[in-house]
Amino acid sequence: MKYIWLVLIGLITACTAPVEKEEQMALDYPETRKDSTVVEDYFGTQVADPYRWLENDTSDETAQWVSAQNAVTFGFLETIPYRQKIVDRLTELWDYEKYSAPFKRGEYTYYYKNDGLQNQYVIYRQSLDGGVDEVFLNPNDFSKDGTTSMAGINFTKDGSLVAYQISEGGSDWRKVIIMNAQTKEILEDTLMDVKFSGTSWKGNSGFYYSSYDKPKDGSALSGMTQHHMLFFHKLGTPQSEDVLVFGGSETPRRYIGGYVTEDESYLVISAAVSTTGNELYIQDLRKEGAPIVSVVDNFDNDHGVIHTDGEKLFIKTNLDAPNGKVVATTIDKPTAADWTDFIPETQDVLQVGTAGGKFFANYLKDATSMVIQFNNKGEKEREIELPGIGTANGFGGRTEDMELYYSFTSYVYPPTIFHYDIASGESTVYKESGVKFDPTQFESKQVFYSSKDGTKVPMIITYKKGIALNGNNPTLLYGYGGFGISLTPRFSTSNIVLMESGGVFAVANLRGGGEYGEKWHSAGTKLNKQNVFDDFIAAAEYLISEKYTSSDKLGIAGGSNGGLLVGATMCQRPELMKVALPAVGVMDMLRYHKFTAGAGWAYDYGTSEDDAEMFTYLLNYSPVHALKDRVAYPATMVTTADHDDRVVPAHSFKFAATLQERHAGTAPVLIRIEEKAGHGAGKPTSMVIEEQADKWSFFFWNVGVKDLYNENKG
Repeated sequence: MKYIWLVLIGLITACTAPVEKEEQMALDYPETRKDSTVVEDYFGTQVADPYRWLENDTSDETAQWVSAQNAVTFGFLETIPYRQKIVDRLTELWDYEKYSAPFKRGEYTYYYKNDGLQNQYVIYRQSLDGGVDEVFLNPNDFSKDGTTSMAGINFTKDGSLVAYQISEGGSDWRKVIIMNAQTKEILEDTLMDVKFSGTSWKGNSGFYYSSYDKPKDGSALSGMTQHHMLFFHKLGTPQSEDVLVFGGSETPRRYIGGYVTEDESYLVISAAVSTTGNELYIQDLRKEGAPIVSVVDNFDNDHGVIHTDGEKLFIKTNLDAPNGKVVATTIDKPTAADWTDFIPETQDVLQVGTAGGKFFANYLKDATSMVIQFNNKGEKEREIELPGIGTANGFGGRTEDMELYYSFTSYVYPPTIFHYDIASGESTVYKESGVKFDPTQFESKQVFYSSKDGTKVPMIITYKKGIALNGNNPTLLYGYGGFGISLTPRFSTSNIVLMESGGVFAVANLRGGGEYGEKWHSAGTKLNKQNVFDDFIAAAEYLISEKYTSSDKLGIAGGSNGGLLVGATMCQRPELMKVALPAVGVMDMLRYHKFTAGAGWAYDYGTSEDDAEMFTYLLNYSPVHALKDRVAYPATMVTTADHDDRVVPAHSFKFAATLQERHAGTAPVLIRIEEKAGHGAGKPTSMVIEEQADKWSFFFWNVGVKDLYNENKG
């Protein structure tokens, strides 16, 4: 939605400037109307929901509340004396040329580049015969304020046509534009209302894409999206004539994706009802009217076709292999009964790509990368020597490629692009990062600590060499712990502000993630979700016991499912940390499944409608409901955005309103609501810098750093 940003004269009392901790005054928060009539019955338990009216993201009352809250938040942030210095420092750090790895399509080599402070990356290209680089697409021209971004691009195999997606204001609803790649001529009307989709060309005749029907009732940004559908768009025809290929009332599924294999022989369809587990289908495009054939007919595991060779199919799966494996079969016998192991399961979690007729197994070994090259018979050829312990990505390409480009990064290793010769196995630096950062001054180490039940959990701690372990270091602990997503080492320009000032950055690899495969993931789902919070709490306790920090110097942060993590943790152990930074979080666990595609998260969370046991479990940790009256909670800055149609902002609105109502201390509890932004993707550089500056300002101020760039600068 587009909020009306109102100036509410007289409604907001001017914020008292923060003073020294022992003298800090409580803020005068905007009054939030409570509706005592909203009560819902769950298995005989009555649950009040007095702020449910904030779920209406199109109402004037909600818009006024947003404006009033932002006025208090920014009024507070503006009083922090070094806020502008942090903006200036981040701007300086961000101002360097950034590149993506190049890729060849047709007669050109393409790559992304940002001159430094451009809001969006620009796509450049160079002809294969070595012509002058030229701008191919410049998303900075899509909107004046940089809030319209590129959200995906796909070329035909010959590189002559391209379909690219754009996102406006960070929304997951996209538009698809079709263009002649040689002349840059727009070929037809833009496709509208495309969501959670790639585009995959079938020759040059058209492409497959997925979407939902736009919600008819209420806001298009918060309405439920239940049934995904796979369409084929024939070039030169209107979108209204696009053919439904899979999904809809015949085969209702919540998530459907379709892609054509590199050899253009097959259409592969993945269909799912949740974020874990999928059915797999395949259609032989070489035969006119060939049926869509079921390969896997249940949602118990994850599968995908990663490569084809004539009649042969190679499938990556975790069926009977929680850490993943690659199997081989044929198009005439595609089901699991006829699979044979090609790259067997190991003790490490597998992701895999292909290029140059080779298979690149990218293993997670204690949340860091180890890459092994296999030939087309499944025989190991070599382990690829990486620059160090960190994260390597990009081991994929086309069958005819003789080379590929991969990136490597860690918490102290800025992203670097390497050229890799597939035949010889030689890696050479292609593009180094230009960020102003000296890795030799910092160190990053992995530790293993014990959670509440004795489980060993890895954590990577990064800081400036020579800091004293005296419990006095400002420390930010980050986590996620959900949906099988792995947190691997990645460099952050923003984190330089923390580390150069003597601070510590720690990332815990909690259960619920994918760092140790499906077993690790399942150990943090549904009735095991408390394990995730226990792991995070134990990480904080480890940092304190080992004197990296203390409760008075510790902040916790996380986004989306990580926002839920922060919200639940601060509810359960408010005395453990000084600052909490929950971003775009899932905060109302009783109603999350009633918005957008939230019902698809039920594999991880369960829902309040499942049974009385699941309802009670969710109620006990749901951040909106777990806040207690008259408790001194840590200084909290909730962050969300008005166009977040994945985790709708109502989660954050209701949590912030409840927290302000029940909080007993003088520490500030604020909500920062970004305009014309979504869940995070495509956010312009200028907006990112402002948001990061506000985060660090709030964090440093509330852990007692009063003169950041004079007292603490390293």
